[in-house]
Amino acid sequence: MDQKKIGAFIAQCRKEKSLTQIQLAELLDITNQAVSKWENGVSHS
Repeated sequence: MDQKKIGAFIAQCRKEKSLTQIQLAELLDITNQAVSKWENGVSHS
């Protein structure tokens, strides 16, 4: 699947839950930079 489409989906879901990238990162026990990379289609992790 296209990384940019996945990132857009993650961002859409996060925003529907009214979460910031930092809040989502805390829930997943990862860095907010990782969330940002996912949403921008930069990371494969």
